[in-house]
Amino acid sequence: MPPPRRRLSPAERRTQLLSVGARLFAEHPYEDVLMEDVARQAGVSRALLYRHFPSKQALFAAVYQEAADRLLAETRLDPADSLTDQLVQGMDVHLDYFIANRHAVIAANRVLAGDPVVQTIMTGELDALRARLLAVLPLADDPARDAVSAVLRSWLVFVQVLVVDWLGEETCTRTQLRDVCVGAVLGALRPLLPDLAEPLRE
Repeated sequence: MPPPRRRLSPAERRTQLLSVGARLFAEHPYEDVLMEDVARQAGVSRALLYRHFPSKQALFAAVYQEAADRLLAETRLDPADSLTDQLVQGMDVHLDYFIANRHAVIAANRVLAGDPVVQTIMTGELDALRARLLAVLPLADDPARDAVSAVLRSWLVFVQVLVVDWLGEETCTRTQLRDVCVGAVLGALRPLLPDLAEPLRE
């Protein structure tokens, strides 16, 4: 039975609708989530839901933007830590979310691959992660920065594709997946930053 309707401020109602939407997009394939279901579980009318979010795509984009912001906030890149530790921590935060929200991640990368708003959200997060990594790496000059930036951009896309494929078919363990991703960027950076490279600890 849906919860009883209660009066909320517009900001509180939006937060509630995002919470319900996030749960449904995590639990079900994108095509199975109906706006009617969101409204019913939030205890609101369809008209009220559509006043906040004019379409399912708009609701999903808002949910994914909130998730991207949270992931960036939880990804700790501390120069006091080793590069490996920073990469492992960042991968763990993202993998925890991806596994818990498998349907939403697959929807963003496959079902809504042509949606410019969703793609802008993902691109923005990848760019922010790349900028953070560049900020903690010891780069001697602009050419080194440009080279490392290009490697990081390609690596982040590699991780995105690999993880989405893994969510569809788990061909290795979660730990193996994480270590493959971290090992890939350490290996790619080694020719550019030979003094930085360090082995991936067990």
